Amino acid sequence: MARRKTLTDLGETDLLERLGESKEELFNLRFQLVTGQLENHARIGRVKKEVARLLTELRAREIDAAELAAAAEGVAH
Repeated sequence: MARRKTLTDLGETDLLERLGESKEELFNLRFQLVTGQLENHARIGRVKKEVARLLTELRAREIDAAELAAAAEGVAH
């Protein structure tokens, strides 16, 4: 499972790739739950948390980029 320290070291494309994989895994786990094939119910919670961590890291980077752009714009004026 990904931890925040390792997520900060990853590039944006790697984060997006992991996010896609995690969302796909979550979809498959939910499908298995509905069909009665899921053996480890706790896995759903872990994957949901991983998706949330990835989204949080991506949003933090988005905010940082916006703040840098605003600061650069403020310096230009």
